Amino acid sequence: MESVAFWDVPAKAKEVIDEVNSLKEWTEGYKGASSSFEAVKEFLKDVSEESDPKFFDELVGELERISSQVEELEVKKMLSGELDNKSCYLTVNAGAGGTEACDWAMMLVRMYQRWANKRGWKVSIIDVVEGDVAGVKSTTLQIEGAFAYGYAKAEKGVHRLVRISPFDSNAKRHTSFASVDVSPEIEEDIQIVIRPEDIRVDTFRSSGAGGQHVNTTDSAVRITHLSSGIVVSCQNERSQLQNKETCLKMLRSKLYEKQVIERELALKAESGEKKEIAWGSQIRNYVFHPYTLVKDTRTKFEKNNVQEVMDGEIDDFIKAYLKEFG
Repeated sequence: MESVAFWDVPAKAKEVIDEVNSLKEWTEGYKGASSSFEAVKEFLKDVSEESDPKFFDELVGELERISSQVEELEVKKMLSGELDNKSCYLTVNAGAGGTEACDWAMMLVRMYQRWANKRGWKVSIIDVVEGDVAGVKSTTLQIEGAFAYGYAKAEKGVHRLVRISPFDSNAKRHTSFASVDVSPEIEEDIQIVIRPEDIRVDTFRSSGAGGQHVNTTDSAVRITHLSSGIVVSCQNERSQLQNKETCLKMLRSKLYEKQVIERELALKAESGEKKEIAWGSQIRNYVFHPYTLVKDTRTKFEKNNVQEVMDGEIDDFIKAYLKEFG
């Protein structure tokens, strides 16, 4: 990077910078935890709980913080897959159940936005289809950040909600479902060929917030990949051409992910690995009534504080998943 000719080939320079940033994720985290631990160890030689209880408690608190840092590095070590270090697209689709399901889908979208923001990642809404009364029928988020896909892939599957419905005047308990799909955002240098005859392109008017162009032109785009059945859509850009380009990028990402997963499954079959990653099944229950509990059906990890989880505190569920399946 210090070479005078470093920027002569911008694409190559970007690859090197990305590699450096990826290495820094490891080296800076390790160096920080290591130096903090050495400092605490030195202080503990001269401090005891009896001699200075307040300072001793501060040192114990620092050790707990260091332990969390190390655990984060251990989890990241599990993210060694070909796609894990990528940014990602996360789509939430409401299940059957009308307004109740649409409201649940919107609650999940909010949860993932807060989770990503807490991690310092950039979140953008790529596509949204509003519910007829409230909530959303579907929403696609673009989450930009190192290892976003590696962490978010743990959320693939069906999420089930049990609560007293705010839309039911009789205050009855309802069960709602929403599905979450996650795909990596691939770089332009990965070649995935999509022929015009392989896809169907539909245009329609945008819905929801979006300024003066909303509902005035057919700028929103939906692309269907005919052989795989994969469907992607985008309406957040200002022009139909930009929306189409975003759709094609999302489609390439999904097709590439499909190739990688099929390759990984073939390798696992050859090695005799039995552990199953059932992304398509129900993965988590969120119970608001008659008690409060969020429980992952794959790892059995659970939390009683539902509101904390809905505010984006889902890392413990993701870590439990990665430790078992990562």
